[in-house]
Amino acid sequence: MKIASIIRYSVKSILGAAVLAGSVAMAAPVKYNIDPAHTYPSFEVDHMGGLSTWRGKFNSTSGTVTVDKEAGTGNLEVKIDTTSIDFGHDKMNAHTKSPDMLDVEKFPTATYTGKLTNFKNGAPTEVDGTLELHGVSKPVKLKISQFLCKQHPMSKKDVCGADASGTFNRDDFGVGYGKQMGFKQDVVLRIQVEAAKAD
Repeated sequence: MKIASIIRYSVKSILGAAVLAGSVAMAAPVKYNIDPAHTYPSFEVDHMGGLSTWRGKFNSTSGTVTVDKEAGTGNLEVKIDTTSIDFGHDKMNAHTKSPDMLDVEKFPTATYTGKLTNFKNGAPTEVDGTLELHGVSKPVKLKISQFLCKQHPMSKKDVCGADASGTFNRDDFGVGYGKQMGFKQDVVLRIQVEAAKAD
């Protein structure tokens, strides 16, 4: 009987370890590649000290998002082609690309990297990150208003999508054009992103 009890205990221990191992495996981080055709970081900037608000976007973006819903962790990296800036106004585009502002010839890429935080019901609600723009890196926090992972009904791939926003002062990044004329320096950044599970 004693030997039988030991055997039963050992079997239960092995099964318990197997279940635990399976749970750990299921909780592994999942990596997603950003879909450039459905990801367009956009922004809002002041024109002439409150005269109007100009809105634009970047037409070329790449990067990755990694999520572990069970652990409540994750991170993202978004690379933005600054030469793809688009206000819907050719003259404004050219000026923004010039050395007066983004100087895209010298700084052709902006990068936002961060950690997904404050998970609620398996979804992050904030990003603690760093924006590198115009050769300067500063912390920029984003609020996530929407985050969803699901199977895409058309491609049948596992996808995640999010909508996040934050603000920063462009003068902090050395892009202070118009400050002396009264242009407000605050920029509202909105990142609309969709990503497909990496193969």
